[in-house]
Amino acid sequence: MARVPAAALHALAEVMNPIRNAPRALFLRRRIRRTPPTPDLAARPHPWTRAAGLVAVVLLGAWLGLLVVGNVRVPVGPMNTTMTLRPSLTGGTKINVSPLGALQLDSHVAPVRLDVNVDQLDPDRAQALVDHPERLSGLQDEVAQDVEHGTLDLAVRSCVAVVTGATALGLVVYRRPRRALAAGGLALTLLVASGGTAYATWNPDSVLEPKFSGLLSSAPSLVGNARSIVTEFDVYQKELARLVTNVTKLYDVTSTLPAYQPDPSTIRVLHVSDIHLNPASWKIIASLVEQYKVNVIVDSGDTMDHGTAAENGFLDPVEDLGAAYVWVRGNHDSRGTQKYLEHLKNAHVLDDGRARTVAGLRFAGMGDPQYTPDRSKADGAEASQELAGARLASALRDQSAAGTPVDVAIAHEPSAAREVDGDVPLVLAGHLHHEDTEVMKYGTRLRVEGSTGGSGLRAVEGKHPDPIQASILYFDRNTRHLQAWDEIKLGGLGLTTAEVSRHLPKENQPGATPSPSTTDPSATAPGSPVPGTP
Repeated sequence: MARVPAAALHALAEVMNPIRNAPRALFLRRRIRRTPPTPDLAARPHPWTRAAGLVAVVLLGAWLGLLVVGNVRVPVGPMNTTMTLRPSLTGGTKINVSPLGALQLDSHVAPVRLDVNVDQLDPDRAQALVDHPERLSGLQDEVAQDVEHGTLDLAVRSCVAVVTGATALGLVVYRRPRRALAAGGLALTLLVASGGTAYATWNPDSVLEPKFSGLLSSAPSLVGNARSIVTEFDVYQKELARLVTNVTKLYDVTSTLPAYQPDPSTIRVLHVSDIHLNPASWKIIASLVEQYKVNVIVDSGDTMDHGTAAENGFLDPVEDLGAAYVWVRGNHDSRGTQKYLEHLKNAHVLDDGRARTVAGLRFAGMGDPQYTPDRSKADGAEASQELAGARLASALRDQSAAGTPVDVAIAHEPSAAREVDGDVPLVLAGHLHHEDTEVMKYGTRLRVEGSTGGSGLRAVEGKHPDPIQASILYFDRNTRHLQAWDEIKLGGLGLTTAEVSRHLPKENQPGATPSPSTTDPSATAPGSPVPGTP
């Protein structure tokens, strides 16, 4: 037999060994793939991700806890109420007075809101007050104590609810007692921090400027009287107690609203503007005149839409609104419209700086120099507005020099109204279809009214209807100073909401220095700032 050389055998082995070992290598490779990685080599979540997850669990658990447990039923005077803490981005206090509406107060800034629901009037406690009217004198102190006890009870229950909710949800999510206790501790820390923030930002004066949402007819009784707010601030120091006491008065034995009794020393002015041929506006104005016992209505123009003679009949309800109607021409009102209105009963048309005393206040106004029913804007319109404002300012100075200073000036466009800064305490305008208030450089307050007609037919042009806006201005009858004003906003076309918010000038807020009287014409030189305004 021939012998195979050693070199050939070695070469054959090099070729066959990989083929012979292939199945074994494949088996080992699959085995290695199926072997799970060791815990030390497993990827761990990022610390920030874990922290964010814990915070989400705490917030959700705290919210669920407040929903389930965080409320307390409290008898407040003759009322049965429910107090609740709710998560909120803005804080504040909301008092629900069913079925009349709700009062919102900017009482504090914190991620929790206090809700107070007035559930019902307790017949026995209410009857006891009727039988023993001498107990009414101590009702406010009783209400204050009830509110204090209820708030303390609510704080304790809320702490328990928040901690329990966060701990329980943490146990469900993490299934580790230590992690669940951490969630509960973090929830308690957040609640204590929220309470500290609410305490640090607590504003007891927020009761002076409440915002009412609900039935418009209930607003005067709930929001209160502007004159008494200014002169009897001590009554309002127990903010929540006072409001609940006022609510109690609404629920008399016959379940009807009490008549709104106006302060005889207050002059009420209803400011409307930009009606734009909306017939519903007349019913709204008449209702406001009745509810607020308005003495005079001021219309700052654009009552019409095209100013044609065919539209003149739209003005006829002015005679039956129940109050004097002071009017200036807007850029959608023609001279023919102005002449027609001059012959209507109760109408007082102001133009060319002409002044007139109505309901104890002296008004002066200037009609809009532009007439643009086609919604165009002619060249030089801004200059013409400034010129009209300058003419009005000159007339105001002439009135002051004659010893008959004007209390309120009226123009349609704010650009014209700005020209009277320093010559009158207050100037009213419209045109912009949204309300605004500012104190100008030389002390005159400019009050721009929104559209009382909801922009008329323009309301159907946009995606959302424009609101119907008006204001009630409160004046002291002796000094003729503006004491406060209520901004009224009604839902636009097809909507039925109502909001009323109270505002006070800075000089009438608690702690402010009383402003001097400006009834003496020598007290204010022409062109100088009006004293007493911020």
